[in-house]
Amino acid sequence: MLFHYALVDDLITREEFEQHVQAKMEECGDLTDEPDAALLVVDALGRKHVKIRDLAGKSSLFSFFGKVVDKSEPREFDRNDGEKGWVATLLLGDETGTVRTVLWDEKAGATLEIEKGEVLEVIGRHPGRGGKEIYALALRKAGCEITCDPAMTGGSSLSLSTEPVTLDVVLLGIDPPRTFTRKDGSTAGLVEAVIGDAQGTARLVAWAPELLSDLPVGASVHITNAKPNARDECRAYSIDEKSTVTRSDAHIAVPFTPLVNVGDTGIYSVEGEVKTVLEPRSFTSRDGSLSWVRNLCLGAENEELRVVLWGEKALLPLHDGDRIAIYHASAKPSRSGEIELGVGRGSCLVVPEVKVQECVFCGTIIAGNGCTFIDDGTDRYLVEGTFPHGTRYRISGLRSGNRIQVAQADPVERTADELTSEIARFREQLKPE
Repeated sequence: MLFHYALVDDLITREEFEQHVQAKMEECGDLTDEPDAALLVVDALGRKHVKIRDLAGKSSLFSFFGKVVDKSEPREFDRNDGEKGWVATLLLGDETGTVRTVLWDEKAGATLEIEKGEVLEVIGRHPGRGGKEIYALALRKAGCEITCDPAMTGGSSLSLSTEPVTLDVVLLGIDPPRTFTRKDGSTAGLVEAVIGDAQGTARLVAWAPELLSDLPVGASVHITNAKPNARDECRAYSIDEKSTVTRSDAHIAVPFTPLVNVGDTGIYSVEGEVKTVLEPRSFTSRDGSLSWVRNLCLGAENEELRVVLWGEKALLPLHDGDRIAIYHASAKPSRSGEIELGVGRGSCLVVPEVKVQECVFCGTIIAGNGCTFIDDGTDRYLVEGTFPHGTRYRISGLRSGNRIQVAQADPVERTADELTSEIARFREQLKPE
């Protein structure tokens, strides 16, 4: 009873809690025991058990059930005051995700009596400094069953181990190299990538960017000394100067999740046909830079899924009927309550191969919602640059799908014949079908 009273000790006294529990047991007769009655009282006082995905809420105290996915042995450490302390970590999961649960001092010894696969009931809180971990205030073994869904975390091999591993994976996407500033003021480079294998997808950070240079997307590679990031919410690894990355001839297939099985949280890889796709829209991001967003509907068999493309991925050439593949994308409920798959940084979008060719195109500039197009009445292409709405331009550059990379743009005057032709097309569109 003391276990559950910890959830409501700021609301009622211990004596009142015991009275409530006793009354609940009498009310239910032989249908409930003391622990179950205590749960019902806690629930009635508004302190419900939550799923792991809901541990990000603003509450200062959480109670939840989790299956032991992995655990660490108790480790001794020295406190700042010179005293000895103990710490151990449990990786707990349910059908909505996983969470690192930290046990301090006398609670750390409990891990010696806990086995993988057991289900625990936990009362805990987030660290005072914030973060995604949970500090366990109390825990006990529970008799319920929990099934962990690997799709929630992008793979099935999650563990607390940070020992280097060897990977045979396919490179699904590689971001451009970028630099960062160290604490000492010096700068260094890194490259982020998405990799995949039979277990699913994972993030890869190369602290030595040259390890991934000259490697094409889609290449199979053998990686040594890849260090797992046990604190990441999904599978994640990092490589550095001690690692090696070599091409291999292995055929590596990455599994896709059926659209109907995509939940409202988790990491997924899906494929399907573009049913509808809207034009990209620009917006100003939090850092003041210009970015893009684009909505589409992905279909497979009789199922459909809302997809939102962010950043440069929103500008990739896409058309109705294109078959695309999406890797390592995050799902969440949309404002309307429908499931929505977000494809942005950390995700990959594979579109049909589009040839890049030189072109000269003449048409009218149309300023859309954050987008600029050039339209000749038959074809329309997305262009970047500042062009007055309604003016006519002759543009030369490189055409890729529905986008033209402008090399030169020259304004042109409409001839009388062109005006007559445009008026005729407009009148034709106004005729009832």
